[in-house]
Amino acid sequence: MNVALMLSVLLFLFIIWLVLDFHLGRKKHLSIVSRRETAIIHGDIDIFTHGKKLFADYFHELRNADKHIHVLFYIVKDDAISQEFFSILKEKARAGVEVRLLIDRLGSWKVKKAVIQSLREAGVRFAFSNHIKLPFLFYSSQVRNHRKVTIIDGKIGYLGGFNIGKEYIDEEPSLGIWRDYHLKITGRSVNFLQTEFLVDWHEYAGEDIMDHPTYFPVMTDGQVRHRFVPTEAQQLEQNYLTLIHQADNSIIIGSPYFIPCQKILAALLAALERGVHLSVIVPYAADHPLVQEGSFRYLRKLIRAGANIYQYKKGFYHAKTLMIDDKICDIGTANFDKRSMYLNKEINCYIYDPAFIQRLMEILKKDIEDSVPLTLAVLNKPNPIRSVKEGIAAVISYFL
Repeated sequence: MNVALMLSVLLFLFIIWLVLDFHLGRKKHLSIVSRRETAIIHGDIDIFTHGKKLFADYFHELRNADKHIHVLFYIVKDDAISQEFFSILKEKARAGVEVRLLIDRLGSWKVKKAVIQSLREAGVRFAFSNHIKLPFLFYSSQVRNHRKVTIIDGKIGYLGGFNIGKEYIDEEPSLGIWRDYHLKITGRSVNFLQTEFLVDWHEYAGEDIMDHPTYFPVMTDGQVRHRFVPTEAQQLEQNYLTLIHQADNSIIIGSPYFIPCQKILAALLAALERGVHLSVIVPYAADHPLVQEGSFRYLRKLIRAGANIYQYKKGFYHAKTLMIDDKICDIGTANFDKRSMYLNKEINCYIYDPAFIQRLMEILKKDIEDSVPLTLAVLNKPNPIRSVKEGIAAVISYFL
């Protein structure tokens, strides 16, 4: 057997392994996943759209913690703001505050062993989520914990699109100003965020502390009607379909990555056909290879059907939102792509409060003003390199 033939056989066997690993891993995941979401609950919600303002508030609340700090992020980098974040957690742990930090194993790969050791020596309980593990190595490498949740003293919660790194405070020149949406929540509804963190912590750290009496202090209801919806496996797809089918007048989608599945695309096209006005906000420039090219074939179809597509130009657009008829808005950690719909663990907040929705509408209006319309003329202009990238992106769109 010559070398070329042997390599071809090995490549074929490798592809077969990848397909079987992914298929069987996904089947197992679907068989064990369960739905966890709240009924409509009440709390008070503020929104941050700029990283420097968010982290000034966030670090202030961390420093004021009295009892416990529970933190889950997808990405924590190795840079100045990350070091400040670690320093605060260590300072609070040394002062007797219970501190738990859960970060995704691949998303936070830059966190060094020495940093982890220093956290643990200071008293911080630390764990990685979503390890790559047998028997489904490839599938488990693709299922990431994309949630970004913090609960302080059981009374203050944070949820949204920001991670910990210099780009999130506008210190990455190639990306410019980072535009994102992050919620600060107070009131009784924080209890559910606490529960969701503790579920993940139990799964990955092996510590069952759900019955700890101080983690769920008695609090009053706030003013904003909302509910929290954690998702994984295929749950997000059905949630999006339900929301899109409810639309009578308008749908606004904001996402850094727009790679919907065929069911979602069909639902959006059907909404346009019944007269619903659809607007989509995406970045003008991409932060990852192929994600922009992966979106183009879907955006072409939507533009032809009458949708308005806007490319945000005043920095990088990383916000994740879905607005239905000015009546329901969804803000959370999930992107409008197949990875969030089928692979990642996410958590979103559905908000039903007219005053908050009006506030978000003003934010969306500003973001559209800071965007340029994307047209078929631009998308269809001959570009061999882009065409090749689109072809590659179409093949691997599930994993972008």
